[in-house]
Amino acid sequence: MYMNFAATMPLAGTLGVTIDEASRDRVAGKLPVRPEICTAGNIVHGGAIMAFADCLGAVGAFLTLPEGASGTTTIESKTNFLGGGPVGSVLAGEATPVKIGKRLSVWQTRIRTDEGADVALVTQTQLVLWPA
Repeated sequence: MYMNFAATMPLAGTLGVTIDEASRDRVAGKLPVRPEICTAGNIVHGGAIMAFADCLGAVGAFLTLPEGASGTTTIESKTNFLGGGPVGSVLAGEATPVKIGKRLSVWQTRIRTDEGADVALVTQTQLVLWPA
């Protein structure tokens, strides 16, 4: 069954994030670089890059939740900015799990331009939420 994960996250919709593939082993999506999400010089804002990566990692964390868990939330994120994403381009992101556990999962997201140039490498930790 297909689930439109981007539609469940209002920020993803605001940014224009689409999720093309979502499984326990890989989440892939795209972010079109529009002027509204850019900084000086018509380059995508670092916060938009981080939010894009967070959306992808969150979907992966959700898909790997242990039975009985109620959800997930980001508790840590670290970004290495490696290059710029120019306005008019479409960034591609791929999140893969580093570690999946009962309490935490760690995801790494690589973001590239449509030409394949590195833009960012993001590592995030997701906390597994349990019912009270």
